[in-house]
Amino acid sequence: MFKRSRRKIILSIMGSLILLFAVTLSVILFASFRETRKKNLDMLERYAETYTLDPKPPAPEKPEPGREMRNPPLDERHDYEVSTFYAVALAEDGSVLKVDTAGKSFYEEDELIEIAREILAGSKLSGRSGNLTYAVSRKDGVTLVAFMDNTVSEAGLRTMLRNVLTVGGAALILLFFISLRLSNRIIQPLEENDRKQKQFISDASHELKTPVAVIGANAELLSRELGENEWLNNIRYENERMGGLVRQLLELSRAENADVPMETVDLSRLVTGEALAFESLAFEKGKLLKSEIEDGVAVSGNVNQLTQLVSVLLDNALRHSTGAEIELSLTRQGHVAELSVSNDGAEIPPEKQARIFDRFYRLDEARSGEGQHYGLGLSIAKAVAEKHGGSIHVACRDGKVRFTVSIPVKN
Repeated sequence: MFKRSRRKIILSIMGSLILLFAVTLSVILFASFRETRKKNLDMLERYAETYTLDPKPPAPEKPEPGREMRNPPLDERHDYEVSTFYAVALAEDGSVLKVDTAGKSFYEEDELIEIAREILAGSKLSGRSGNLTYAVSRKDGVTLVAFMDNTVSEAGLRTMLRNVLTVGGAALILLFFISLRLSNRIIQPLEENDRKQKQFISDASHELKTPVAVIGANAELLSRELGENEWLNNIRYENERMGGLVRQLLELSRAENADVPMETVDLSRLVTGEALAFESLAFEKGKLLKSEIEDGVAVSGNVNQLTQLVSVLLDNALRHSTGAEIELSLTRQGHVAELSVSNDGAEIPPEKQARIFDRFYRLDEARSGEGQHYGLGLSIAKAVAEKHGGSIHVACRDGKVRFTVSIPVKN
């Protein structure tokens, strides 16, 4: 149990770390790319505003009142110097007036003209085309499609992404093995303590069987000689309770630790048989057991333990039901067999639901040991379910208490 819990804890922690790493990386990269592209587009719009068909640069103009100059500030001029801009100017009739390749050979004039015409065929005034950011402006009958090459500006981000993935992935793998080693050291004492506890319960139960049997036999002989005796009756009653507790402890020990033979079990037939046996018990208590059992549901398991599992759930429902009906169902849900037992009852608080499968735990402490029930039944049911690769859980809704067991079906 601890090994499975340890594996789940490690996988949960590593999953959380990987998710946190992925989300953090995604946010950082998204923000970085967005900021870089916004800055590039802003520079490109300034470039388009100051672009002229005249080879000589225009004389600087004073800004109109209330309007700021769009020339780049001093701290951004270096960005303009290291950035590469292209431009295609077209007349109203679509003829090309000028193509500016910035003296670079990365893009031919014909290639830039083709890209510009494709952009103008659409409706967007700015955006991206491959590694180029573009902006469209119209002024004095001239349509200008300005481009900015993002290859250099975004190369650093791609390099950062590659390095982060490499270093981060290696760090996560290293962290996984460190966590695995640390978890072994932390949980090993708990595993050893749990093993010793289970071994003690098993050994003590076996050792108690003999004295309980001897006390019972002696009490029976004394009753024959003395007849009815109040003190002797008390001894016999308490001895029977002790015998019931020892039997349940042995059953719990076998369910948790014993290697039992597994075979293909017709679970539908097994549950039907147990339902028939409990119908008479339910009738005696004035209750009705309603069954809905799907045919042909088979699992790989142990007949005795699965019978005990169904018996525990039905007995628990009979003892705690506050209504007149108990519902039993068995269905196949995909690759699992789902066994469900529900009854009317008071809602179980969440904090008690978390402990309801613990050994010796009882919802009503005032009824301790009533009817030779010691809070071990549901612990046995959980141990049997897990032994068969399944699970068990409890749910409370609309005045109903429902126990559901899921066990993989036999293909």
